[in-house]
Amino acid sequence: MKNSEQFDGVIGRTLADSTPSWPTRAHPGEDAPNVVVILLDDLGFGHFGCFGSAIETPTIDRLAEAGLRYTNFHVTPLCSPTRAALLTGRNHHEVGMRAISNFNTGFPNMRGHISNNATTVAEVMRDEGYATFALGKWHLCPMEDASAAGPYDQWPCQRGFDRFYGFMDGETDQFHPELVYDNHSIDPPKSVAEGYHLSEDLVDHAIGFVHDTKSIRPDKPFFMYLAFGATHAPHQAPAPFMEKYRGRFDAGWDETRNEVFARQQELGVLPEGTELAPRNPGVDAWRDLSENQRLLAARLQEAFAAFLDHTDSQIGRLVQSLESLGELDNTLIVILSDNGASQEGGPFGVLNEWKFFNFILEDADEAVSRLDDIGGPRTHTNYPWGWSQAGNTPFKWYKQNTHEGGVHVPLVMHWPARIKDGGTLRDQFHHVNDIVPTIYEALGIAPPDVYRGYDQIPVTGTSMLSTFDHPDAPDRKEVQYFEMMGHRGIYSNGWKAVTRHLPGVSFDDDVWELYNIANDRSECRDLAAEQPDKLQKMIALWWTEAEARNVLPLDERTIELFGARFRDHSPHPANREYLYHPPMSPMPAQVGASIGGRSWDLDAKVDRPSDAGGVIYATGTSSSGLSLFIQNNRLIFDYNIFGEHHVVESDREVPIGACVLSVQFRRTGKDGTATLLINDAECAALHIPFVMRIISSIGPTFGYDHGSPVSDHYTDEFAFQGSIESVSIRLLTHSPDGTDAAARQEMGRQ
Repeated sequence: MKNSEQFDGVIGRTLADSTPSWPTRAHPGEDAPNVVVILLDDLGFGHFGCFGSAIETPTIDRLAEAGLRYTNFHVTPLCSPTRAALLTGRNHHEVGMRAISNFNTGFPNMRGHISNNATTVAEVMRDEGYATFALGKWHLCPMEDASAAGPYDQWPCQRGFDRFYGFMDGETDQFHPELVYDNHSIDPPKSVAEGYHLSEDLVDHAIGFVHDTKSIRPDKPFFMYLAFGATHAPHQAPAPFMEKYRGRFDAGWDETRNEVFARQQELGVLPEGTELAPRNPGVDAWRDLSENQRLLAARLQEAFAAFLDHTDSQIGRLVQSLESLGELDNTLIVILSDNGASQEGGPFGVLNEWKFFNFILEDADEAVSRLDDIGGPRTHTNYPWGWSQAGNTPFKWYKQNTHEGGVHVPLVMHWPARIKDGGTLRDQFHHVNDIVPTIYEALGIAPPDVYRGYDQIPVTGTSMLSTFDHPDAPDRKEVQYFEMMGHRGIYSNGWKAVTRHLPGVSFDDDVWELYNIANDRSECRDLAAEQPDKLQKMIALWWTEAEARNVLPLDERTIELFGARFRDHSPHPANREYLYHPPMSPMPAQVGASIGGRSWDLDAKVDRPSDAGGVIYATGTSSSGLSLFIQNNRLIFDYNIFGEHHVVESDREVPIGACVLSVQFRRTGKDGTATLLINDAECAALHIPFVMRIISSIGPTFGYDHGSPVSDHYTDEFAFQGSIESVSIRLLTHSPDGTDAAARQEMGRQ
């Protein structure tokens, strides 16, 4: 008999004349270290205590004191691209992640997932014999593929991770997350009333995964990728952490920046002679804000600080667990941020970030009435630009930008068995694509040239391992480009050219700046006019790198790419008609029918027993969304505009038995109407004063309301007690009276 597997023994006619042989499983060796990569979100260079912050991060500070702080470390300006570079050791454009994974532009540099021609570090390490775990934010799968319908090929368990516990999209509610366990959706293990918070849940499972492995296979090392939702909006933390920071930021962002900058100088994390960058355009002096603006801004910063402090506490629980298992000394821990602090809270900050995405600035005079809600489960907050720049001290600009404020973040490495120079600093220029080569060199492994039949893109990062033992080791990273939505930058041997692109401006007309970063870390002294030849050489180098690294074509589009849906092999039908068959798992917002900012019809075929009620269709959260439900035998529609509920109830009871319940939603400009029908007969109408263009990152559910309740009329899932045969949704791209054209014009004006 011919064996398909390789067999090194002997097969005779009987056992007596046969020799068994067992294949050897891959194992990296008895001394192989564990590796833990901890990624925080939207966190600036000045946010850790050990990098100058007044926010308390004692766990990270202790790890830095026993490890290394990298003070000249860079990432991409956005989350998915950094994650792609972090997990592959390649540049983000090279692996198909120009921007966030919610987009697919039809070009190789923006596919919405990591190219199969680029192995992840988890794929490589799993084949070397490591157990591999991913927890928290993924955001490396096309979101239209992130539902129960798949395909699953770009989910964590299909890209090298044995286990996954977290969420698939770019953000989630920390009290009511959209959770995925391995390859299926689940509900949180307990309620907010019982003390639930996502960061704690992630670490509970991280500890559990390690215990499972080390209890049964103590010889098997593990690779853990722990990507917290923190400190991305919404900024949410348990009440005791919120109370801890009450009043701490009343002095404002100007004084805070000065204090952080002074501590950074004392700590030595900035080169001598570094200047504090001036306030960014759009950031007012704290003293020039109104009293209510200061009250709102201070409380929003308290929520961020509480969120970060709470996250540090969870990291502390993980570190303590590793120490109790005797694993801490031989575990390489890497802690970093995916980009600089976020600018998505606008100039004044927001109780509900979806207002900002709908081009609405928060009215502080109205918001102060809800100050005590900030940080809790009923708000989706983000802080204003002034606090964002304070987090990026001493730099200018923010996340999304290729200036240092967007791409220069803190990095801490801790590995007692290997790092003997604890508490010291490293100032070599490095980039996030250097993390994986460092891991590979530390483990003595090499990524494959071919993986599962795919020729592999060469790893383009540079190992940092030489800096572990030699604080003054020369820079090995000579060139690194940056690009995000037209913002561009190029680093070369201590120099940097950078431009902040403005939408609608020709790329040829972008104004480039030139800095000697070696002497001007905060980009305060623009040398473009003094050294035009040097600037032109740097710009030419950017174009050379762009052509070599798959950066082109340049593309400034952002939010409009969410609408590029109706393609072949997409869950979005070309005729804009959707037919759902409950019961169904929750689906990401980008998978569901895109009802934001347009007219639509919904028809639900239901069968209702006597007095049965519950949710027929809901999307969003308590912060913004809409819900169609039956209560007290009446059909009710609640359109929740950022916490302001607009509710209408049918003028008759919903019949017992089979019936069709409908909503006809019409946008007529910035406002609209919602008409309810029972068996095609109109039974109620509601004026909608503002039609939300983007409703929520939390997607729809049928037959119940998943997560935080959209409507105040119920407090839990409010599952429908009857049966739902189907729910059809039709998107109306045009209407006879031209109202959708008017809507588009109005949105363009806004």
